[in-house]
Amino acid sequence: MPKPREHQVSLEATPYYHCVPGCVRRAFLCGTDYDTGESYEHHRSWLKKSDT
Repeated sequence: MPKPREHQVSLEATPYYHCVPGCVRRAFLCGTDYDTGESYEHHRSWLKKSDT
């Protein structure tokens, strides 16, 4: 049985992760949906954590 992500990921061991743009079930993370022309760039700010 799969483990929850909170048990798989250790921020102490690996504090940086590489996120790639893409989509699952047509739910775009960032960028523009080429079929509809809808922009999802506002999602990019959700992924960035500000230290200030």
